[in-house]
Amino acid sequence: MSLILLAVVTLMLAAANGANDNIKGAATLVGSGVISQRSAIALATLATGAGGVASIFLANGLLLAFTGKGIVPQEITTSIPFLLAVAGGAAMTIWLATWSGMPVSTTHALLGGLLGAGVAIVPEGVVLAVLAKTMLLPLLVSPLVALALALVLVPAIRRLRAMPTNANPCVCSEAELVVAGPAVATTRNAITVGNLQDPACQRAPGRVVTALPVRLWLDKTHLVSAAAVSFARGLNDTPKIAALMVAGGSIGVGLASMTVVTAMAAGGLLASRRVSETLAHKVTRMDAGEGLGANLVTAALVMGASRFGLPVSTTHVSTGALFGIAAGNGSGRTKVIRQILLAWCITLPVASGLAFGMGLILR
Repeated sequence: MSLILLAVVTLMLAAANGANDNIKGAATLVGSGVISQRSAIALATLATGAGGVASIFLANGLLLAFTGKGIVPQEITTSIPFLLAVAGGAAMTIWLATWSGMPVSTTHALLGGLLGAGVAIVPEGVVLAVLAKTMLLPLLVSPLVALALALVLVPAIRRLRAMPTNANPCVCSEAELVVAGPAVATTRNAITVGNLQDPACQRAPGRVVTALPVRLWLDKTHLVSAAAVSFARGLNDTPKIAALMVAGGSIGVGLASMTVVTAMAAGGLLASRRVSETLAHKVTRMDAGEGLGANLVTAALVMGASRFGLPVSTTHVSTGALFGIAAGNGSGRTKVIRQILLAWCITLPVASGLAFGMGLILR
């Protein structure tokens, strides 16, 4: 019975994660008017699911990290009361944030759950140094890195996308006569690379001009980047949640991950609109070029961290990139940014307090 209860609570956490996190990769598409919110949620959910499946093979380091190993004694990491308290504290925290439309970190909620449950059940056995060094440091540094990279990358992409159509690069091919001797002449194709403003790239008989539509390609890349961010989120978050079910000993990694992916998808499809509205419209004004830059930064940082087992928060990285856009174009909504930062600051202590209370009841 206790194992079934653990599975139910863990799936509630997974659904909360999907509701709060799925849209984060595609919010820039909505904010910059590329696609509708419904389409963005569908794209993000599919890509998140793909990332969750990939995590079975690529992100076992995160699964091991979030069993609590090294933070609490080994025998506690498989204790059902401990795991229930961790999952319950994190789930309640994420659902509260989702209801208020605040994008918060599931990773922070899980760390708070580990800390609170650990203190409630084995107060003398919690190793705070491991928690701070291996987990909190990457979480604190990653949004600052995302903000800095966005400040550099976003203006460059914005300028590229704003380039007038007649300045698009092009490849021009034209047959020209080559005289090898008094009675010998051949033709060859002369290739010229330039832009549509160049005389050599003007339309003429015998000349083939192939324009390279930069803006169209960038907009398509924006869609791909949104899918990449969502894929990276599924890759990074699925093993953190599946770890709770695996540690209980009743289910293998593959089945736990697939069950978590299903719950995340359901939560994202049914309950992600409030967080979507916050990220897409309330943090900052953005255009498609700015949104693309933010997504490229987020995807690179989160996928890199997942590959090396670093528990960065997709929330902090993606929202940090939005803060970079706001700092760059001066259109950030200060009140909303302050509210998000406050939500980030209280996520860990709130989850810790809730898990502590559950731990006291269950131990």
